[in-house]
Order: sequence, then C-alpha cells, then structure tokens
Amino acid sequence: MLRISKPTIRWRNLCHRFDCTTVGAVHNVIRRVQGGILYHVREEQPPSTLIGSLAGDQGLPDTGHLYKLEVGAPYLRVDGKTGEIFTTEIPIDRETLKDCRIKGKPCFLEFEVSITDLIQNQSPRLIEGRIEVQDINDNTPQFASPVLTLSVQENTHMGATFSIPLATDKDTERNGVADYVLTAGPEALALFDLQVTDDRGEKLPQLIVMGNLDRELKDSYDLNIKAMDGGSPSRHSSALLRVIITDANDNAPKFEKSSYEAEVSENSPVGHSVLQVKANDSDLGANGEIEYTIHQAGDPVPKLLQIDRSTGIIYVKGPLDREEINSLTFHVLARDKGPSPKSSTTYVSIEITDQNDNAPAVEIRGIGLRTHSDGVANISEDMPVGTAVALVQVSDKDEGENAVVTCVVAGDVPFQLRPAGDSSIDNKKKYFLQTTTPLDYERVRDYRVEIVAVDSGNPALSSTNSLKVQVTDMNDNSPIFSPPLFEVEFAEENQPGEKVLDVIAVDADSGTNAELVYSIVADSSMRGLFEIDPSSGEVRARSPLDREHKERYEFRVTAADKGVPSHRGTAMVVIKVLDRNDNDPKFMLSSYSFSVLENMPPLSPVGMVTVLDMDKGENAKVQLSVEPDVGKFVVQNGTGTILSSISFDREKESSYTFRLQAVDGGDPPRRLSPLAAPDSIVEVVEAEDMDSGANAELVYSIAGGNPHELFYISPSDGEIKLTKELTRKHGGLHRLVVKVSDRVEALVGHSLYTPLDTDIAGDPDYGLATQRSNILYGSLAGVAGVVMVIIVVVFIRHRLQRETKSGYQAGKKETKDLYAPKQGPKSIKGKKGRKGKPPKAPKPLGEEEELQAQSPSASQKHQAVQDLPATNTFVGTGGDDNSTGSDQYSDYSYKTNQPKYSTKSCELQELSVSGYHSPRPSARPAAVGQ
Repeated sequence: MLRISKPTIRWRNLCHRFDCTTVGAVHNVIRRVQGGILYHVREEQPPSTLIGSLAGDQGLPDTGHLYKLEVGAPYLRVDGKTGEIFTTEIPIDRETLKDCRIKGKPCFLEFEVSITDLIQNQSPRLIEGRIEVQDINDNTPQFASPVLTLSVQENTHMGATFSIPLATDKDTERNGVADYVLTAGPEALALFDLQVTDDRGEKLPQLIVMGNLDRELKDSYDLNIKAMDGGSPSRHSSALLRVIITDANDNAPKFEKSSYEAEVSENSPVGHSVLQVKANDSDLGANGEIEYTIHQAGDPVPKLLQIDRSTGIIYVKGPLDREEINSLTFHVLARDKGPSPKSSTTYVSIEITDQNDNAPAVEIRGIGLRTHSDGVANISEDMPVGTAVALVQVSDKDEGENAVVTCVVAGDVPFQLRPAGDSSIDNKKKYFLQTTTPLDYERVRDYRVEIVAVDSGNPALSSTNSLKVQVTDMNDNSPIFSPPLFEVEFAEENQPGEKVLDVIAVDADSGTNAELVYSIVADSSMRGLFEIDPSSGEVRARSPLDREHKERYEFRVTAADKGVPSHRGTAMVVIKVLDRNDNDPKFMLSSYSFSVLENMPPLSPVGMVTVLDMDKGENAKVQLSVEPDVGKFVVQNGTGTILSSISFDREKESSYTFRLQAVDGGDPPRRLSPLAAPDSIVEVVEAEDMDSGANAELVYSIAGGNPHELFYISPSDGEIKLTKELTRKHGGLHRLVVKVSDRVEALVGHSLYTPLDTDIAGDPDYGLATQRSNILYGSLAGVAGVVMVIIVVVFIRHRLQRETKSGYQAGKKETKDLYAPKQGPKSIKGKKGRKGKPPKAPKPLGEEEELQAQSPSASQKHQAVQDLPATNTFVGTGGDDNSTGSDQYSDYSYKTNQPKYSTKSCELQELSVSGYHSPRPSARPAAVGQ
C-alpha cells in the first residue's frame, strides 16, 4: 500500500554550518536554510507510482513552469509540466540504499528539483526534499548456519539459560526478526525450553534447562529453532539446534559490566587499543581460565575490530572512517576452558569520532535549462544580470567545526554565489552561480570561474573546482556580400551544372549565427536556368545558355544565416553571355539562278547573294568563295556580288552551275573526333573517267601509308572510313596513298598527289566532317589509273575537361609548304568518247575580303546591282551579329582552296548561271531592292 502525504516534516541541521561569500568585486551573505519537503513511499513500488506533486505543494499554477529533476535519478522522475514525482523502472530497494544500512534509523532518499518560470523568464529556483522509504517485508530471517551447536554441562541446574546464535533479517522494525519458536520431540522438550528477551529492540533467543541432564544417559539432543519476522504475512526460516551435554563445570564467567561503551577516533592506526572487557570465573584450573571472542556481530565489525582472546582488549583491525559508519555495536562472549565450557556475553558499543580528514567538496552542475558538458557552461551575451549559470553544491563529510565551510568565487570575474533552495540536507549547501554584470561576446568570449571552499578544521582543508563559462554570440549581424554587385562573363553552350561564379558573403557573428545558406531570388524561369550551392555560394548553370536568345541575365542572390531569428543579405548578379561559334552562315535562298548577257566583258556583275550569321564578332564575319574555282566566276566578299571572270559565249556553253562556300571567322576549324566510332567516314575520294561502259567503272584502293590499318576505302564509291577506335598511339600525321583504276586489264595510269588536311582530334560531341574531293583526270590510253596521296592528321589529346566545343585551339593555318599539292596533269572531262578541251588554268583570286553577316550598304548594293538584270539580284536582311559560323558549300564542287572548318554541318548552296542573247538596247537591267 502506497502512502502519500503533503510536506509534514521540517528539520534542522544543527551540526553543519556554512558561511559562504564571494571574493573580488562582489560580497554576499548567505542566510541559513530552515526547512524542506518530506514525502513517504514504500519500497519496491511499481514504475510510475505517484509520490507527490510539487506544483500543488508549492502553490504554483499548472502551466508556465518547467520542472527538472537535478538529484534523485535513477529512482525518481519528474513530470516537466506538472512537477509530479514518480518512481521509475528501477525499483527503490531500501536494503540496498547506502544511507539505510543502520537499523533502527529512518531511510531517506534525497531529491532536488529546479523550477523555471517560463513566462517571466526568471532564473530557476531549487526545491530540496527527502523521501522516507518505508520498509516492506521482502526479506526472510536467516541463521548464520543451518546447524547451530550449543554445549550444556550435565549438572546444570534447572532454569539456567544459554544464548542461541541470532537470526538476521535485512528488513527493519516489525518486518525484522520478531520471535523464535523451538520444536523437538517429547524427550527434548521435557528437558529444554525457549526464552526470547528484548535487548534494545533486538530479540535474543535463549535455551532454558528444564530438567536434570545426565551425559551418561544421552550426550546430545537435536531441536529445531524457527525465526519469524513480524510482517504480514510472516516470513520464517529454521535451523537445527544441536545441544551437546558436557561434563560438570560449576561456574560460568561473569563480566564486570553488563555493557561497555567507548570512543575511537577515525583514522586510528591498525593495532590501536579501543577498550578492554573483563570477566571473572570463580572456578579453578581450566574451568576458571577465560577466552574472549566477538559474538553475534554483523558486518563490518569483524573487518574493523579484533579482540585479544586472553586479555579481552579490543584493537583496531581495519581503517575506520566515520563518514562510512559512525558506530559499531556487538556482543563479546567469555567462555571458560573447562571440559564443559560455560559462557556469558556482554554488550559493546563503540562510537567513532570525527577527524578533519575530508576537504570540502565543490560540485558544479547544470541547472534547469542550462546543461554542462565537460566542465563547460554556455550563456548568451544578451542574458540579463542575475542569470544563473550553474548550481554549486558545497559539502563536507566531517562534523562540528571541521564542517564549517567558507566558499568563495576567486578572481575578478562577473559572477557571484546566491543561495539556492530552502534547506540544508546532510551537510550540503547549494548556491546559484549567477552573473553580476552584462556579458559582451565581442569583448570576452569565455571565463574560467574558480570556486574555493575552506573548512574550519585545524589544520584547515580546502578544495577548488572550476567552470569554463563560454559566452555565446547573439545573431546581431547580417551577412554582407563583397562586392554587392557580381558581374561575370560566361560563354554560351555550356554544359549543365557548369560553374558560372562564386558569390561569397561574410557574417561577423560566430557559430550557427555565421553559418550561411545561399539562395537565388528570382522568378521560376530564372531559377530554371541557374542554381546556387546553398553551402558554398557556387552559382551554376542548370541548362545550356543561348546568347542568341538572351545575352544578359540579372538576378539577386541572398545569404541567410542560421540564427534565430535569421538575418540575411543580398547582392546583384549580372551574367553577360559570351558568344560561341554555334551558328552556320545561312544563305537567304537555298539556290540561286542568274541570267547574263553573252559577250559581257570580264568582271561584269552576274548577281548578288546575302548571307546571314546569327553569331557575333569574329564568329559572324563571313567570307565567300566560288567552288570549284575554274576561273569563270569570282565573288566580292564586301558586297556578295558575283562577277564574271570571262566573256561568255552562249553558243559554246549556255549555262554554268557552281557553288558558293560561306565560311565564317569562327574558331576552331572542323576536325575529326578522336573518339569517332569505327566505320565513321573520314574522306570521300571522287574520280571520273571519260570512257564509257566497263572502261568507266572505277576501283578505289589504298596503295600505301596505312601501317596501323586504321583506314579502309570502299572500292566502289571511294569512301575512306575508320576501321577501329583511335588511341593515343595513333596521334600524328597519316599519309595515305590511294589508287584509282578502271576494270580493264591493261593498266596505264598517271599519279596525282594532293594533300587532304583532315585532322582526327577534337570534341567527341561532334561527328566527322566529311569532305568531298572531286579529282579530275584524263584518259591517256584505254585504261587509266590514278594514285593520290591523302594526308590525314590525327591529333589525340588527353583532356581532363572540355574547354570549348572542339577542345583545342582552332583557326591555325596549315603549313603552306609541307605536303603542298603537286600540280597534276590537266584533265579532260567527257562521256561516251566525246572529246573535250583542256580547261584553262584557274585564275588565282586576289586576297579575299571579309563579308560581314549583314546586307551590303545601300551604296554598295547600288554599285553592285545597277548593271544586273532584275532577276539576278537577291538581297536579304542581315542577321544578328551574335552567332557562330561554319562552312557552307554545294554538293557538286571540287575544291582547290582549302576552307576553314567549324564544328557544324555544312550547308550547300548551288548557283546556276544561264547565258542569253543581248536584248534590245532599251531593255536595261534594273536593280531590285530589298
């Protein structure tokens, strides 16, 4: 049954006095605490048994306070909101508690609870109390041995008594040993009886002789003795009591005193004599010689004391510590040495007196919401004066003047001691360590607070404990970007996740208050393009940017600290998108048809074309060239005007078809990727035979220069392909000898050597740039064969990251002299036996002019088209100058001048020029405007 009560007992601690002040700038007089709270609970109660309610007992409201158990674990727990005290999963066992080992004294369990007012945000106050643990009958009386032996002389008179060894019970009061019962057969019960006496609350069993004993008739008797406690229900145990009948011994030893008392100082050395007991025996000889033994003594008496068996002097055997046990009680047995020894007992009580052998103990721990870790406490710089940082408990295990303690806060620190709680329990005094002045994190970030306690003993003993108080920073600074405006240039066509820039902010605070989280402040479309690493501030592009779509982005970034409340700072980010050569030059029309008068003088205007390039700068500067350049047409790069190089004769040839190639100034030129897959086309070799039938069917083969067998040529169409993947060992210049022959057995041929500067290098994201080489040759006799040299430059580059689309610096001109083409024979083109005339050698053009990615100016247009037929003028609007260029040329051209290559596929533009007779003089051509 659990019994719970309101505070009913208040006590005074009269044997310990504390006088505590602080040293330095602050002095404080501590008043004496007079009382405390006392609850009652039975031991071994189940978990969550209610012991008491501090809120009700202290008259506090049900809400707005935080209760925290400071002392009392693991047996107790406190509800943080209501202040109710409960038992825990660990049962309270009265017999195992250190302070409950002395029988006859109440057993108390101390507790301390801090109460913090959450509404007024005040420093916590401390409630101290004790719980009296009431005994339950959970232990059974036990004899020291299952067989007890007692010697009785044969001529002992009736009524004589003999002490029986006691049974012990860990329980106390009525739950301890309450009675003994003797049982035996009729013969033994006729001679013996049991008498139980009470000595200072202890039950002493004695055997009474009830008849005449004759050793010659029977020398021993077995009886059963049962020890019972006073619990309900009662617990009991039994032992065999064997009474041995001995020869006659008239007198038993008799002590001079019925009880002895003495004092011994703690820490007395081993061998120190405490007191002497003395008994007398009127018999003579061995019957009068006495031996002394310590009798019926429980722990720790046999470990601490011993008795001289002959003299009865009691000596110190082990270390005495008053703080562990302050008194020892036991019996001394005096027994003579007769054949049938007789004995008697006396009671001995020894008080252990105090010595100043304990220095004061200073314990520093957390209080309320303030917890300590490894001797460190934290307090915010904005806390008010008087805020408690720690709970300091000062205690001294000694007593009297040895326990009068003075405690001080040493040094010039902004802290002092203030009494905590309303009582002092078992030599313990408690204080709050609180602030005396405002704290400033920027001035002093931590303090080492030393608390010194000195007792009043002679000599005085002292002890010191220290606490490191760390001042925590308040979040009173906002992050600042430096500079507040970030401007960066970033190339378009980036890879997703590519870094754009780093934005860095700093916060003058520390710890969490200085930990920053970065974010982008923009609409959803902007956040879809850019992202920021929340920890590092690295801004990345989430998707490829297109300068032609937008060339400037502006948005704000913010840095927020992790303080509460959070502060933030912002900065502006401006990203200027740089142009890459990612757009081809575009002709306004897919094909052009012009009409010209025959017999016009050379360099007469034929027509005008317009090329657009959406790129910017050098990437948008376009150059035009005629392919194949057979000396009949030239183009003006400044205006896009096509001029005749000859005077046309309609009767000889009425139309011409040729290509215009537009090449922008983009960088790099087209190259073949080193990661190109096998079967990728490297080159296409084209040849024509003026014969017909089987004589015109050509066969292509590689005649030499293929040591690694990297290349294969299709016998029928002349396509040169890769046969395997390229590796580092394949880097360099590959010189291929290609043989072309017809299918007739007699082989008469002529070699034509021409370099083809195809590189195998660059970016794997772009495929092979297939160049088509139209090679004309003449039929010399019946069967012809042509051998040419193809030079393939293979660049194998090991790149850790892609810097540009091509991965290398482009625009570098090939060496002019190395592998320069040898002039081959003039070729004659014809079909079915038709004979043709050798074409004139191409007239070399002058230095090429750059054609801007825009329409010619009005004056240029007028000059160019004023003499052209209206149908020969094609003028379009200029393109944006922010784009990237590539080659453009037609499908039906052979090349003599090498173009620059970019990374885009080529767009081919075909032009047709038809000759016609001169019209009537009045039919003057007119220019066509835009």
